[in-house]
Amino acid sequence: MLLADSHCHLDRIDLAPWRGEFDRFMTDARAHGLGLMVCVGIDLERYPAMRELVEPYPEVVVSVGVHPNEDPECSPTLERLVELGQDPRVVAIGETGLDYYRTEPGAPWQHERFRTHIEVARTLGKPLIIHTREAREDTLRVLEESGARDVGGVMHCFVEDWATAKRALDIGFYISFSGVLTYKSAESLREVAKQVPEDRLLIETDAPYLAPVPHRGKPNVPQYVRHVAETLAGLRGWTLEETAARTYANARRLFGLGG
Repeated sequence: MLLADSHCHLDRIDLAPWRGEFDRFMTDARAHGLGLMVCVGIDLERYPAMRELVEPYPEVVVSVGVHPNEDPECSPTLERLVELGQDPRVVAIGETGLDYYRTEPGAPWQHERFRTHIEVARTLGKPLIIHTREAREDTLRVLEESGARDVGGVMHCFVEDWATAKRALDIGFYISFSGVLTYKSAESLREVAKQVPEDRLLIETDAPYLAPVPHRGKPNVPQYVRHVAETLAGLRGWTLEETAARTYANARRLFGLGG
């Protein structure tokens, strides 16, 4: 059984349990069934080290982008993102989007940055990885207005309602559920997870953040994506193996790795 973690930050994992050695960590991840991990870029300063870290591991692909909460004075240029995005190991652009939880709603620099990422994705023909927090209406509007339908992508760590999911699905996006799906307070989110078409479902950890039950409150790792898969399996009436196979195939299809 192979599992896909469609969104993690491997360069930020606490490696203490693996004696500080990334290779030990990766060996353990393989032992837990991780056949695909998407290591997501959130800034350009740390990106070269992240890219170098995962180079020896073919089961790891990467994205390049600048998170909407990163320093507004350091917005990337279209030219720089296009240059980095031509790397064959780069399978997506982002994470990008809008975040009104930590930033003033409607901040022009955040909208400009978001639209730049969409243009890069369209230029390269690669999907988008979308972060949205307390900004769902504006996020969807910008995606719809900016031609994101041409490349599609994924709504990462989805925590919104079905109406939001439906609009994203209508423009070709996938919906990815994180450890939040396992939380007792996430009953309404579990109802959404029951409705997403099976060929548009993804699972993720967002490691080292948002660890699922029974590890909530502790550092997260891709090995815990199994708990998200188990929860999703229970909601959909699937076996764990079926859930793993479907989400693994979906991730490979979205990121251009074969279905």
